[in-house]
Amino acid sequence: MKEKTIDYILRATWMAVQKMYNEEAGKKESTMATGFALISIDPEEGTPSTALGPKMGMEATSLSRTLKNMEEKGLIQRKPNPADGRGVLIHLTPFGVEMREFSKQVVLRFDEAVREEVSDKDLQTFKNVANTILDLIQSKKIYTTKKQTV
Repeated sequence: MKEKTIDYILRATWMAVQKMYNEEAGKKESTMATGFALISIDPEEGTPSTALGPKMGMEATSLSRTLKNMEEKGLIQRKPNPADGRGVLIHLTPFGVEMREFSKQVVLRFDEAVREEVSDKDLQTFKNVANTILDLIQSKKIYTTKKQTV
């Protein structure tokens, strides 16, 4: 394709970022999903399990599998939520806190590398475009269902 679609650019870029993060996480026998979960969990207060999915943009099934793996690796503990007897809080273990810091540094290094190569103006334009795309999708302005009259 001479001119790539916006969709192609977004997908190819995200797939490259995902591969890069997974390669870095693999150095610690982890995954990108685990790293994002660690970063999303409040290290002091814990985080309700129901809040993690939306925070990470992850489906419940995938999140459950990720949390189960994290628990098996000793990264997290599930504790009853004192504010909601039916709920569960996800807390980091000391090993989870250590791995959270590693994940955070990976993300910050990526951010730093991009900022070294991209001007503030171009980065702001990128953010504006990305936010516009998000708004279009979230407000359902791209594909609308029109009822047909017979």
